[in-house]
Amino acid sequence: MNFSKKTRQKEIDLLKQGTENDLLVIGGGITGAGVALQAAASGIKTVLVDMQDFGGGTSSRSTRLVHGGIRYLKTFDVQVVSDTAKERAVIQHIAPHLVYPDPMLLPIYDEPGTTFTMFSVKVAMDLYDHLAEINKSKQLRKYANYTLTKDEVLEREPQLNPDKLVGAGVYLDYQNNDSRLVIEAVKKAHDEGGIMLSRVKAVKIIHNANNQVVGCRVKDMLTGEEFEIKAKIVINASGPWSDLVKSIDNANTDRPQMRPTKGIHLVVDSSKLQVPQPTYFGSGTDDGRMIFTIPREGKTYFGTTDTDYYGDLEDPRVELEDVSYLLKIINKKYPTANLTIHDVEASWAGLRPLITTEDNTTDVVSGASQSVNNSKSPSTVSRGSSLAAGEDGLITLAGGKLTDYRLMAQAALEMIAKKLENDFNKSVILADSKKLIVSGGDFDSENVEESLNKFAEIGESKGLKYEEALSIVRVFGSNATKIFDLLNQFDNVEGFSCAEAAMLRYSLDEEMVLDPVDYLLRRTYHMLFKADTVEEVKKAVLKNMASYLEWDAEELTVRTEELNKAIEESELAYLK
Repeated sequence: MNFSKKTRQKEIDLLKQGTENDLLVIGGGITGAGVALQAAASGIKTVLVDMQDFGGGTSSRSTRLVHGGIRYLKTFDVQVVSDTAKERAVIQHIAPHLVYPDPMLLPIYDEPGTTFTMFSVKVAMDLYDHLAEINKSKQLRKYANYTLTKDEVLEREPQLNPDKLVGAGVYLDYQNNDSRLVIEAVKKAHDEGGIMLSRVKAVKIIHNANNQVVGCRVKDMLTGEEFEIKAKIVINASGPWSDLVKSIDNANTDRPQMRPTKGIHLVVDSSKLQVPQPTYFGSGTDDGRMIFTIPREGKTYFGTTDTDYYGDLEDPRVELEDVSYLLKIINKKYPTANLTIHDVEASWAGLRPLITTEDNTTDVVSGASQSVNNSKSPSTVSRGSSLAAGEDGLITLAGGKLTDYRLMAQAALEMIAKKLENDFNKSVILADSKKLIVSGGDFDSENVEESLNKFAEIGESKGLKYEEALSIVRVFGSNATKIFDLLNQFDNVEGFSCAEAAMLRYSLDEEMVLDPVDYLLRRTYHMLFKADTVEEVKKAVLKNMASYLEWDAEELTVRTEELNKAIEESELAYLK
């Protein structure tokens, strides 16, 4: 189904007619997308708005893992680990082209503040496998944990620092394409009849005579026009912006509950830092932070930091202090790398929506009581979640992490369905979100590699090299066949291969790409993992988008400047 700037305007015009919707979701990150998908699939008349691109905030700036959180076992958060470990397999099923098993190496060092010893890591991994039911699954059994001796670790990862290294554990974890998980969920919600709008900002919650929420006044960030969206129920799923959304509700009396923290990641070429698999270790600075080094598309990225954040929520930046912190740790763990800021090809900074109220709240996922203390360091604050309705009916779903998004959405939908029945006499049978396959995931999730290879062979039959076709399939899944069908339209595109031109056209037609950063950063990872070629393709991207979106010379100039700024920020030009 077409999902583009043209459909966007038609749907805005429809909303301006004043028809009442069942549900308005504020926030188009992974949590809001999960809510919108299940709602729309359940026959709930759903609208979603986000002031940025879908996933433009937190949900495109993660470590890009569906992480089970093994370190929480050290603090006996067994229920949290149990829920999230099992949930990874569910997400892999509903987004099989985006989420895939990738075992994690956990080196163990005999140093102060270490998270695990060789004894405790084996105990933790065995419990972890049990909670994740790995031995019950034919697919996952081959990923059962094991340990390595010091010599075996160094044979596998020779750049690791051998000093005080005693061995390692290896356990199952999952890689993920975070921004594409969002857009694929949004596309599916749109296919199910939902209205999904990016670049539409909530500016004021509106109420009826009884002071109950009946919708929201919003602003189209492309045109500056304001209009009202009427809805029986409004849910605030805006992540780090949750308190700000509450602030546009004049009836809200809740205390602020969010404590945004910033995490950054840096990308270098794999020739500078070679890791054969995702690797996870303590920072060695006694700050409780764990560091990842992850290979991807010929590059290695590493992070993350975890610091309280008080700046602009829309544009968190990588600062020199962040870079220095990570480089110091990485160069200690990989002493032959000798990385400097000039080796960094790309970067990103994201915010975590931590909940920091002193009140006791109930975690949406585990159902456990949680009490969060503001005095804790960011790295020790729980990644718990909360779901609550205000006196005026505004529902707020906050906190959590990517791995929990479906469970959080499920809890929200149960509240929404109950409210629709009790307050509006509308009966809803909720769709099973465990079976709601996102766009692009329409193939056998039990045989992912075989399915992806077959799709790649279709691309090969259309004239692409097999590896090029496979790379497209790994991003777009079953929708790659639509891209392959477009190839014959692009024989001679200046500055572009036929495949690149077809991918861009598909994204413009069906993925609500509205500016070059949407495409080069979030629909693809070109700016992050192909930063050395982004200058070669950006002119073609701008030219094709200008034609498709009918930009005049002034708008093309503005979009070019925005893209150049985003590239410079990613490359850390302002720090070099």
